[in-house]
Amino acid sequence: MHKKTRILWLLFLLLVLPARESRGAVGCDLNDPDRDVARLFPGSTGFKTNYVSIDKKGGPALLAQIEDRLGDQFQGLYETIDVPYTLYEVFKGKEKIGYIHGVNEKGQYGGLQVFLALDLNGVIKTFYFQKLTSKYGRELRDSTFGDQFVGLSLKDFYRYDVKTGSTGGDAALEKIKNPVPEAEPDFKAALRATKKNLILVDEFILDNKYLPYHQAAGGTKS
Repeated sequence: MHKKTRILWLLFLLLVLPARESRGAVGCDLNDPDRDVARLFPGSTGFKTNYVSIDKKGGPALLAQIEDRLGDQFQGLYETIDVPYTLYEVFKGKEKIGYIHGVNEKGQYGGLQVFLALDLNGVIKTFYFQKLTSKYGRELRDSTFGDQFVGLSLKDFYRYDVKTGSTGGDAALEKIKNPVPEAEPDFKAALRATKKNLILVDEFILDNKYLPYHQAAGGTKS
């Protein structure tokens, strides 16, 4: 190989490979935290941002436990062990009033981001897509779809099988209807993202408040 060509090739490797590695872990932040927190929690006066990853909190053992709770394995750029999760604690004065957390998920036509605003017990106050790459985005973004998640918690979503889409007969989950039959892959992705979101919040913030419901259903003890 010509000397000049070798030099150019080495420069290419130095520039491109680090860039590829930096894209290995894909986090999920609010686009405009000040605006979004105020919108999701009217009357709030501030928030605290926390960053955590499965890798730093518990490593492969924790990942295995979370996968067991989800009922599926993590895969792809959105679910590497070192993904940085951003958790927002919301305050009114000195009083903590809730949490906001979002996750990335693979949809039928591209990525989607599901954000949940939660009360202090991990109950959903608001569900919304920050990002949604779908032919049926208008129907899925409609408030009538997101409103179906309000009032649900991880206790409900433990009955949801992310692989088959079965609700396990849970009456609350049965009420969540897909607005467009052709959007079934994105509908299932949204429910998987919600269950994953709630499990991570339970692990990272709520001290595994909902873990006993998983154990009662035959899940592995942590």
